[in-house]
Amino acid sequence: MMLLKLIHLLSVLIWVGGMFFAYVVLRPAAVETLDPPQRLRLWDAVFSRFFNWVWVAIVALLISGVYMIYLYGGMAHAGRHVHIMLALGLLMIALYGHVFFAAYRKLNRHVAAQNWKEAGEMLGKIRKLVGLNLALGLLTVSVAVIGMAL
Repeated sequence: MMLLKLIHLLSVLIWVGGMFFAYVVLRPAAVETLDPPQRLRLWDAVFSRFFNWVWVAIVALLISGVYMIYLYGGMAHAGRHVHIMLALGLLMIALYGHVFFAAYRKLNRHVAAQNWKEAGEMLGKIRKLVGLNLALGLLTVSVAVIGMAL
């Protein structure tokens, strides 16, 4: 059980921590120091690396989370906080799927074609969605910690 919790926690740290770093640290620094074409190229390269890690984190979260629920006797025996965490986690995965399959792929194509205006618009959409997913991630972590304490 301890190994499953560790895998789960590390996966959360990779995903939510990566979003926090990107949103709160990298984004403002890129805006301050780079012209739009360089900034868009940077984000395209950052996303291509980070999103690979997010996929790994999602798979690890789903496997470890579902297996821990199984070990606790199923959802009928899980605390309310587990139900909330699962719902928020599935919402985050759906939102991430939209970011990856719709917004990021368009950003990637626009950057490759040097369509800077369109790429900038897509980056703006991604920024808002990542901000929402970050808020959901922080809420989920809060639910986990508070729920375990009750």
